[in-house]
Amino acid sequence: GNFLTYGDFPSNGMDDPSGFMIPAGAILNRDLNTIHDVDMNAADEIQEYVSHSWYDYNEGKNEGLHPYAGETNLHYTGPQPPYEHLDVNESYSWLKSPRWKGHAMEVGPLARVLMLYASGHEQTKELVGMTLNKLDVPVTALFSTLGRTAARTLETKIIADAMQGWYDDLITNIKAGDTKTFNEVLWEPSSWPKQAQGVGFMEAPRGGLAHWIVIEDEIIKNYQAVVPSTWNAGPRDSKGQPGAYEAALADNHTLHDPQQPVEILRTIHSFDPCIACAVHLTDPDGTELTSVKVR
Repeated sequence: GNFLTYGDFPSNGMDDPSGFMIPAGAILNRDLNTIHDVDMNAADEIQEYVSHSWYDYNEGKNEGLHPYAGETNLHYTGPQPPYEHLDVNESYSWLKSPRWKGHAMEVGPLARVLMLYASGHEQTKELVGMTLNKLDVPVTALFSTLGRTAARTLETKIIADAMQGWYDDLITNIKAGDTKTFNEVLWEPSSWPKQAQGVGFMEAPRGGLAHWIVIEDEIIKNYQAVVPSTWNAGPRDSKGQPGAYEAALADNHTLHDPQQPVEILRTIHSFDPCIACAVHLTDPDGTELTSVKVR
């Protein structure tokens, strides 16, 4: 019941969140009356845990690390194939467990539609209200497989409708002589600082996507990416909190046919899963497979 957005579709550049069509923020415990601010640079807000992941941290598996201080130390302790089940009391995933202020969060279309709805976006309120009325269900129905699927359709219309306005603005700018096609700030390498850190983010179709980088002496010291399916598909954390996938399958949902539990597939499909970041190619003996050097 927790939802996170980084915000996107800026009207005045990425440095002005107030101009984002999709607001940035966090919703906790399904409370649509309160939107919490999110600081992607704050060390105590977004953190990744590896308590149940096939990684180690230098300070221990139960520590949470902000991406600026993130580590990716592979340590596979899972069963050798073939096997039928994973022990969820131990490490059982190549995904980490991202948390916002200790909370497991869901990202994606539902999070974005809820954020628009909670922030008072008129078209979203109208579309959500129309959908709920047609289906004769309460607002709480949004927090479900049905709501997640509906949100993907509703946000498609919301963004498609907004595109006409963006196109009109583009034409107006071109007619006024503004033909820039990129942001030239810090485009020239000679203008780059020797020491820097920063985060780039967007609302990808599957949800909030962000890459954090730390640069020292003009060299990348640390680079960490937290992708949408890491938020949604990540394993349990040190407190035993499940990620969004696991949480969506909890509470003994009724199955029409327990022998063919298609409801499980429908629920997971509603997240549009992509777990490429949970796939790793590694030598079991630790032998280096390849080395890439960038000059």
